[in-house]
Amino acid sequence: MASAYTGERRTHLEALAALLKGQGLVSRLVGGDEPVLWTWHPRSGRRTLVFATPSRQGWQFLWSPGGLHDAEDPEGAAGKLRDALEMPEAE
Repeated sequence: MASAYTGERRTHLEALAALLKGQGLVSRLVGGDEPVLWTWHPRSGRRTLVFATPSRQGWQFLWSPGGLHDAEDPEGAAGKLRDALEMPEAE
């Protein structure tokens, strides 16, 4: 049985996932009772895992490399993810 903590994490990730298609991204919620959002950009091929975690300021989205955004603003997070994943990787 999932905890309230897991339920809140899932709610934040689902809200973000619902906005990613509009940013040209694809995502899938994975991880069962410890959900994360697998997100990728179909044209660039870049991908990342997005975590939702509580902090002193409330819930935050975290992703690699160095992505961080307030979970209360999923629209802003979706835009930042698009920007991060459409950029070509450094060589």
